[in-house]
Amino acid sequence: MGRLDNKVAIITGGVGGIGLSIAERYVKEGANVVLTANHNVTGGEKAVANFGDDRALFVQQDVAQEADWQKVIAATLSKFGKLDVVVNNAGIAAFNDAEHVTMDEWHKVMAIDLDGEMLGVKYGIQNMKDHGGSIINMSSIEGLIGYPNLFAFTAAKGAVRMMTKSAALYCAQQKYGIRVNSIHPGPIHKPELDDDPKEQALIGEHLKSLPLGRFGEKDEVAGLALYLATDEAAFSTGSEFVIDGGYTAQ
Repeated sequence: MGRLDNKVAIITGGVGGIGLSIAERYVKEGANVVLTANHNVTGGEKAVANFGDDRALFVQQDVAQEADWQKVIAATLSKFGKLDVVVNNAGIAAFNDAEHVTMDEWHKVMAIDLDGEMLGVKYGIQNMKDHGGSIINMSSIEGLIGYPNLFAFTAAKGAVRMMTKSAALYCAQQKYGIRVNSIHPGPIHKPELDDDPKEQALIGEHLKSLPLGRFGEKDEVAGLALYLATDEAAFSTGSEFVIDGGYTAQ
């Protein structure tokens, strides 16, 4: 307890899935959190009610829009007075391949998964360079290896990995005290699919390729995001942290 005392974190896509799990861990460890989402306003309001409006704030945000990032930063500073951690978690996946992808699909994935994280890095640096902090970019194992039917997603997540390294080196060069790292999850358990026979059949096939024989849990990814936000990770920057049950070790 208390590993994030007095820290303020922005978590995009923070009202459901992995993002909400990260928020829960951060609040438990003493942080104040600003949660954003573009569509799930009800989820944002519910999360704030659960955490307490003294500890949490929800701001509706399209991460691909620079004006929305400026709005989120202004709201964060107005309520909590500073910023210490940015978790660029919001993202989408679209099933498409290199031959049949449409420009609309490509641009939508790039806007959210790459532009959105770029803006989070940019505004995180601008607002933490005087006191240091941590920027955590959510990538994927598809940012490390190819996947035939996730063409745009793989391209975006690979770019996030290299963008992370560039930003980390820049912050180190400038002596800003800002660490920038990426997280690369493999398959993560989605409880909402537990009763779907078709999905369970697909999951069963996928499990054969996972050395640990199971999907990861959201809270396990959140634990890694917690570590990277703490001062315990002070010597980690420009690195990719893989959490995939051994999939990419094969």
